[in-house]
Amino acid sequence: MTRRSRRRKLRRKLGAALALAAAGLLAAAVIWTLMLPAGGGAPRLVTVEPGQSVCEVACALDGAGLIRSANALVAAAYVSGKWRRIQAGRHELDPGMTPLEILDALCRGSRRAWRWITIPEGYTVRQIAAEVEEKRLAPAASFLTLAGRPEEFDVPFLLPHGSMEGYLFPDTYRIEANETPREIITQMLRRFGQVVWLGLFEGRPTCRGRSLQEIMILASLVEGEAQLEQERPLIAGVLMNRLRQGQRLECDATVQYALGERRRSRLTHEDLSIESAYNTYLHTGLPPGPICNPGEASIKAAMEPARVPFLYYVAKPDGSHIFSNTYAEHQAAIARLREDN
Repeated sequence: MTRRSRRRKLRRKLGAALALAAAGLLAAAVIWTLMLPAGGGAPRLVTVEPGQSVCEVACALDGAGLIRSANALVAAAYVSGKWRRIQAGRHELDPGMTPLEILDALCRGSRRAWRWITIPEGYTVRQIAAEVEEKRLAPAASFLTLAGRPEEFDVPFLLPHGSMEGYLFPDTYRIEANETPREIITQMLRRFGQVVWLGLFEGRPTCRGRSLQEIMILASLVEGEAQLEQERPLIAGVLMNRLRQGQRLECDATVQYALGERRRSRLTHEDLSIESAYNTYLHTGLPPGPICNPGEASIKAAMEPARVPFLYYVAKPDGSHIFSNTYAEHQAAIARLREDN
């Protein structure tokens, strides 16, 4: 064998050894990744749709922060043959589980029966009850009955008599199987306590001389009137100015609430004359209670209204408002909008 042949043979052996070492290192890295959990935190819900590939599932797990490497999980699924046994459905997975444990859990299927429900900002108690029933979590009638009995719930803040309107905090909730309407309401009140009572009010009964109930009523009006985030403090400022001057609030959202199931896209003069304590076109001051369940942004706006000179506003087609200092300016703004439309 010539010297050149020996060198070629040596290079081939060295290349093979290096390739084998690289493969070994890669395999070790994959195994190490599969043995380590992604981190900690609360259990998370992952939905596997029928027909989803193992690559899509792995990417979803990676996006949810449940695994460190989607590629490592895909490799393990194919090597073990478990990619064929992953079950469609909802899976409750803990970030403290290793990827191999997660893969096993996906093959077994979720043994927990629970659902998510999202309550949008501005929903009334009746709308929440309808959503709860729509999600098949509890009958709307049972939910409404309990929502009308605040005295039966033990909370650190003062609930108004006769209704929890305004205090069922809008958020996304995980509802366990067979959870009762009382437990669902308790969860919503607990969230209100965390975000509003402790987070914003810091456990104090008043904010700048105004009670929690007064703030929640004003926040519900802001929620009902404002569509743009930046206008919430402005609308709160206008409403506070009118309250200070003893003017009627003339807030359309309160009339809509008074109409109940007969809400309209556009109010008529007849609607504005409806006899109700919630009709702020007829009665001065705040209505007797919140008209919806406002979100955090509207509550903050009610706690700290913008200091503005405005006393009037009118809605534009895009959801924004024209603000005016005087009634004459307000009428001119209305006329301009009518001309434009």
